[in-house]
Amino acid sequence: MGWYRVKYGTWNISSPKRACVESLCDAGYGVLTACVLSGRGCDTPEQAAALLDCGAPLLDPFAMKEMDAAARAVRQAMENHTKIAVFGDYDVDGITATCLLTDYLRSLGADCVCHIPGRLEEGYGLNESAIFDLHEQGVGLIITVDCGITALQEAELCARLGIRLVVTDHHECKDTLPRADAVVDPHRPDRTYPHTNLSGVGIAFKLAAALHGNQEELAARYCDLFCLGTIADVMPLCGENRRLVVQGLEALQKPRRLGIRALMAACGCDTQPITATTIGYVLAPRINAAGRMEHAELAVELFLTDDEAKAAELAETLCRLNRERQATEHEIYREAAGRLRGKHGADSAIVLAGENWHQGVVGIVASRLSEEYCRPTFLICLNGDRGKASSRSYGGFNLFSALSELSDLLEGYGGHELAAGFTIQRSNIDLFRRAICQRAEAFSASGLARSALEIDCEVPGDLLTLENAERLSELEPCGTGCSKPVFCLSETVVERLGTVGNGKHLRLFLRARDGTALQAIYFSGGSLAKKLAVGERVDVAFHLQINEYRGLRTVQLSLIDLRRCSPSALFDRFSAGVELSDSELAAIAPERSDIIDVWHYLRAAAPNGQFLRCELSDLAAAICAYTGGRHSIRRTLSCLAILAELGFLTLRRDRSLVEVRLRPGCGKNPLENSRLYHRLRGA
Repeated sequence: MGWYRVKYGTWNISSPKRACVESLCDAGYGVLTACVLSGRGCDTPEQAAALLDCGAPLLDPFAMKEMDAAARAVRQAMENHTKIAVFGDYDVDGITATCLLTDYLRSLGADCVCHIPGRLEEGYGLNESAIFDLHEQGVGLIITVDCGITALQEAELCARLGIRLVVTDHHECKDTLPRADAVVDPHRPDRTYPHTNLSGVGIAFKLAAALHGNQEELAARYCDLFCLGTIADVMPLCGENRRLVVQGLEALQKPRRLGIRALMAACGCDTQPITATTIGYVLAPRINAAGRMEHAELAVELFLTDDEAKAAELAETLCRLNRERQATEHEIYREAAGRLRGKHGADSAIVLAGENWHQGVVGIVASRLSEEYCRPTFLICLNGDRGKASSRSYGGFNLFSALSELSDLLEGYGGHELAAGFTIQRSNIDLFRRAICQRAEAFSASGLARSALEIDCEVPGDLLTLENAERLSELEPCGTGCSKPVFCLSETVVERLGTVGNGKHLRLFLRARDGTALQAIYFSGGSLAKKLAVGERVDVAFHLQINEYRGLRTVQLSLIDLRRCSPSALFDRFSAGVELSDSELAAIAPERSDIIDVWHYLRAAAPNGQFLRCELSDLAAAICAYTGGRHSIRRTLSCLAILAELGFLTLRRDRSLVEVRLRPGCGKNPLENSRLYHRLRGA
């Protein structure tokens, strides 16, 4: 039976400090919450409160460079009865930003229209055809939201046509900014705002606040849209972002906006508490589906309508479009994954092009492939002699920087470090593939790549109770900057396994070392069912979730990664002088009873000085079975090395093979004489 490559090459397991955990528990935090907080460096209740603070003040919008000029241009347009167009993007962030600013300007009496470009017909951001169309409609001012920062030529066209332009965006800037009445972007080189964490809807909110004057009043009115866009765009949930997202989540429990209420009902989540996870995995995909399937205007109409029947109809349409998106995504993924099993499989970056791929969906497929194959991924949708691409990073590879270096091969590009898009001539694709693979390979070899899984702590099975899982809500909302907790269990026994979802997902029934029975689900891990065996011992990394079925609520592990237990990995690192974390050291530091168990097994298995030669993993498993599951296989090598140091046996290793022979007639030698034992025990 073969094994498989784990998703993450390294697990970095934090070690909560016992005294700090106790202090946090005394302050009222749940035990798992306290372990997570301590593992993240919050050793005092005060530090924890600062991290989870949901009451941060809202910063002055005029602290943002050129916000005063932007507000002045909008006011002048309204005073002169100039027609205004809010020009957005077709993702959740862009749609919510468009709706927020459009709704606010209309409430002031402005003559305001909105435009979301068609993903296939127009592409991302400002474009020539849309500008001409808006000019014909009599638009005298265009305000971009969630786009525009790289639209240099389009800004020049606006100037030639006499259209004033205000750019509000949150993406990375190029060396030159577009020529406009104002360019509001916290990433601009001469920025004055204290942070760069706002989403596109966040910048749109700040412009509305600059016009309105009372930011708190405006927050109560638009925190729902701010919350949707910020979470969907994976922005850091700290500071004023966290403040407004929490306020938005509270508002979404009983949504006042008709379109949001209708969408929640259509998704079936209107009877459940709305969390950041609900937005990320239920609401956002349906809003995104509108833009991906070339109907972004439907989502805008949904959030702006005051017609209840229309809202219900639009919400159902978004759900249908999401199902179509899923089917299209599956077909593209199947083709791309099949091709990766061929000549591109060994490249340090994935660069694939397809004739019939849907531009609105390839970004999702790129994200999935980058995680599965652990490398940056670029998927190009071909149309005639050029292609439009979506790309996703892996391990910290900076996409925007790489595309900037290769701009001579591209017709245009934009985005940020983790996700980006570009347009390229078909004839340049092979050149681009070679160049980007060289950069990805150099980055991987530099030691800067981050392909490790950061785990908050290792936990015993008996802590994974329903009550403790519920208390993890103390960390909400979870997202970038306050990530969802990741736990791990070592040496769990696979008692049952099978697949669900037509073989796509893996379901496991596990037994923790302390005897706790646990259920686990590994989404998209169905292929492992043929590589795992009942009785096998595995380490699992997971999110802890509560599964509700027919009124019964149970704890479930949502697996992130799974690996076969290695009896030697930690001990070898220890022997090589690598500093282990407290939890890693504890995993290999034997108790006196562990050493006695190993000694008794060896006396039974290899009496009278016989040689025992076998795989270390097989020996560890045999000792574990001999002790009825009491023995920890990660301590096997430690126990053997200590017994060898004390002169009770000879030990030789050849990679994974071990050769053990008990020394006949050896006398007594107290365990306290072993230096290794004391080193492992921290004495």
